[in-house]
Amino acid sequence: MNENEIRVGITHGDINGIGYEVILKTLLDPRITELCTPIVYGSPKVAAYHRKALKIEAVNMNIINDTTQALHDRVNMINCVDDAIKVELGKDSDISGESSFLALDKAVDDLSVNKLDVIVTAPINKFALNQNHPDFLGHSDFLNQKFPNQGLMELLVGQNLKIASVAGYLPMYDVSDAITSENVLSKIRLLNNSLIDDFMITRPRIAVLGLNPHSGESGLCGNEEIEAIGPAIENAREEGTMAFGPFSADGFFASDEYKKYDAVLAMYYEQASIPFKIIEGLTGVAYTVGLPKVRTAPAHGVSYGKVGLNKADEQAMRNAIYLAKDIFFNRITSHKISKNPLQKYDITPSNHTQDLNVEDIKGIEKEVED
Repeated sequence: MNENEIRVGITHGDINGIGYEVILKTLLDPRITELCTPIVYGSPKVAAYHRKALKIEAVNMNIINDTTQALHDRVNMINCVDDAIKVELGKDSDISGESSFLALDKAVDDLSVNKLDVIVTAPINKFALNQNHPDFLGHSDFLNQKFPNQGLMELLVGQNLKIASVAGYLPMYDVSDAITSENVLSKIRLLNNSLIDDFMITRPRIAVLGLNPHSGESGLCGNEEIEAIGPAIENAREEGTMAFGPFSADGFFASDEYKKYDAVLAMYYEQASIPFKIIEGLTGVAYTVGLPKVRTAPAHGVSYGKVGLNKADEQAMRNAIYLAKDIFFNRITSHKISKNPLQKYDITPSNHTQDLNVEDIKGIEKEVED
């Protein structure tokens, strides 16, 4: 497959938010159609409404009914909503929620039957969407129901930091119950596998944060580090994963320790999202780890306060498209490598190596880690 033939489905998100602004601004860049075949799941009418409100250049859209009609050198669009739809800039409504659901549902259906290679989702408003779909909990949960997997996790990806959380999108009163040794270990495994297969990092180093202030102060301020997080890290290390911690979150980020690791595993949502957005600004990407398919999204919300003002930054949307494409091809490469691994040879150790004892070897490993 040539690079520009990868079919990227882009859902329009909440039609009253900044989704269309960041999509249109991104697709005005001619490099996008050189890198992929974008297929927007949305509405030509709504796109035109936002373009006029923003007073930006028109994107030449190829309106299609099916992905098989998509042109590789054009921006394509599949209409997912009624032409009589009402746009109310900067307001949540059941109409905007329903339109975001219809686009997502259609794109995920196409992804499931390989009519798309990856999807990139523009921001939604869960409250608006819940008006007609009260069981909808978010993109990841929706995808979790559509594709077989062994657990999902949202990884925030930026230039300087990759960070996920164990508890994910849970209210604070449920977080402590989610911090079990089994859950922490499963998330370490998920993260480690993704770093290897999706990001082509050979032997990733993962920092694991504590839950409590100062990582529990040796049990004086909570026992999760002793009873769950610490044992999970040890089990991961026994499996060969380079996991370290638990670290106290405030000192870890204040001292720039995060720069020494390939990724960080936080315990709860804001412990991950706050430092990420401070470090990466509004250019970061959310990536759903654990799916057999690739889904990314700009790591920001609908930003109703910016709608129609031409102030939204499209860099996160652009980065989401780039990342989805990169992971798609990284997975192909990783699959080829694992299918045809290099032959292993049994090499007799030299006399010098034979003289090394266990403590010597541990010392060498520590030097390498440092």
